[in-house]
Amino acid sequence: MPILACDRSGQEIQVEKISGTVRSINVAPRVGVRKDPVERGRLIAQFGLEGDAHAGDWHRQVSLLAEESIEKIRQKGLAVEAGDFAENITTSGLDLPALPVGTKLQVGNEAILEVTQIGKVCHTRCHIFYAVGDCVMPREGIFARVLVGGEVEVGDPLRILTAERTTPPF
Repeated sequence: MPILACDRSGQEIQVEKISGTVRSINVAPRVGVRKDPVERGRLIAQFGLEGDAHAGDWHRQVSLLAEESIEKIRQKGLAVEAGDFAENITTSGLDLPALPVGTKLQVGNEAILEVTQIGKVCHTRCHIFYAVGDCVMPREGIFARVLVGGEVEVGDPLRILTAERTTPPF
């Protein structure tokens, strides 16, 4: 059953697919590097993914990127994997950039995220951009804050709880 949402321009849209899957959980102890995959992680409320350098008291506590987005770069000839774009959670089955800011996502059985930003400004071109002339993270990656913490692991469901447009928290 589709749910109604608003796209970035404020137009009402139907979201047909309301669930997906966690394909990879990725962490790094410092910023500016690829993240290493782990089998499970702990999302901490109002902080982010335990052990990750991007966690903290700000609006981009957790980053998500769809496996389908990574595949676009693979088709350009680059052998990239989950974590290479510095995303914390690699997903499949959801059109992440179509979700409006304010969307609430349940990850696993407990954790709840709120989408705070779609895409980002790429201030310095990454090695992926230089290799193939493109990088999907600035357009298709999404960022969220952790509303409710919990354990997450590879294979967990990812489900849209609400998809209503709100004002970004920054």
